[in-house]
Amino acid sequence: MTEQWRHSHVFDEGNPLAERNVRWAVVLTVVMMLAEISGGWIFNSMALLADGWHMGSHALALGLSMLAYAAARRFACDRRFAFGTWKIEILGGYTSAVFLFGVAALMLCESVKRLLSPSAIHYDQAIAIAALGLLVNLACAWLLKDAHGHHRGHAHEHSHSRKGGREDAHHAHQDLNLRSAYLHVLADAATSILAILALFGGRQWGTVWLDPVMGIVGAGLVTSWACRLLRDTAKVLLDAEMDAPVVAEIREAIEAAPVEAEITDLHVWRVGKGKYACIVAVVVQENMTPDYFKMRLGIHEELVHISVEVNRCVPSAWPEPGASPS
Repeated sequence: MTEQWRHSHVFDEGNPLAERNVRWAVVLTVVMMLAEISGGWIFNSMALLADGWHMGSHALALGLSMLAYAAARRFACDRRFAFGTWKIEILGGYTSAVFLFGVAALMLCESVKRLLSPSAIHYDQAIAIAALGLLVNLACAWLLKDAHGHHRGHAHEHSHSRKGGREDAHHAHQDLNLRSAYLHVLADAATSILAILALFGGRQWGTVWLDPVMGIVGAGLVTSWACRLLRDTAKVLLDAEMDAPVVAEIREAIEAAPVEAEITDLHVWRVGKGKYACIVAVVVQENMTPDYFKMRLGIHEELVHISVEVNRCVPSAWPEPGASPS
């Protein structure tokens, strides 16, 4: 009898293509990591060993993104998660951002160390290693970019009239877990490109200092990406969504109703990619039901969970100004 009022708490459909492609990216990265570490051990090459362990840090971060997808899917129907498991993916993205800071710190420390104490570089071997690593990174980037484009192409983009609304809508629809994996691959690819440029310069003109300087530039670039990812994921995890365009739309939909209504409390938070839940308390002077306001808010497809509290205020029930209470 009550089935018509029941609803699912699975607010996000997931991203199966991204999960599969991240898995392939992990395989490619781990194979490359093992090849470089084995080659460095066999041929006694510190450059090869260092690049292999560096690749390992990205393999760990990509594996974290893969586990986040799997956990979100595995516990999607678990009733312990009041608003679904999508934030497991966001937590994975946040943790990956922290890993990116660690990668940038290691790059900076190693670059400064080599800048202060230059050492002989085997340019041909180092260029070959960097080129091979770049090919693997480009393959992984292609996999992850394809999944990102496919998912974004199927996402619903709601029109917003406020300035910056479309940009906010784009960010709301982003898969932040996939973006974190993509940024790790881009960081490694950028590092390889900068290294190749520096190594060519060093081989041609003897500028040994160019290699560590490019490392410092790469560390700055990775730090910038990490800051943006940390900001976006932390905003979702802390439910700091009250500046989202949908908040203004909720106020407009209720306050523009034919009946006099005033919002006294409003909470909005994200429960999926481009999907929000809201709790709103409304004061009215007429007999209105919560269903009336839910119907008005229902035109906004990004609102997938709506709770409305209606309180009736009768003007005649309040004493006149200056009158003593009876």
